[in-house]
Amino acid sequence: MNTNYRMRRKEREITATADIEAVISRCDVCRIAFSDDNAPYIVTMNFGYSGGTEKILYFHSAGKGRKIGMIGRNNYVCFEMDTDHSLVTGAEACDFTMKYSSVVGWGRIYIITDEKEKEAGMNSIMHHYTNQQVFIYFKDVFERTTVLKLVIETMTGKSTL
Repeated sequence: MNTNYRMRRKEREITATADIEAVISRCDVCRIAFSDDNAPYIVTMNFGYSGGTEKILYFHSAGKGRKIGMIGRNNYVCFEMDTDHSLVTGAEACDFTMKYSSVVGWGRIYIITDEKEKEAGMNSIMHHYTNQQVFIYFKDVFERTTVLKLVIETMTGKSTL
């Protein structure tokens, strides 16, 4: 599968990692596209991002369900997130447009089994939404929470702002 996505309008492409990560930091949700037996399935999830040299997205989930089964059969996924939405109106319907920033990428998603890595993933998710550093988890809730790790192989950004 060719994931070397080439943007038609190069002036809208975001290529610098720091700029892509700035878009990620402003996003509220991430959509993950799974594929199983040639059937697409998209899930919208809360997330955390590791940044730096490791390009990893973390998600929390129930331990059972369609996406968990799909990961076991095909863990290669695409993800998308977007932010900065602003409608631009025009005199005629075709003159309307939407301003936004987005990130699209591909990688492999895994279920984390190591407890320390699972906690680091949860901390990343919590930090994304709260900007805090220290979190306390109830043991029984933590034990039944599944944490997913998406190791990003490639990603690109786009801005129409």
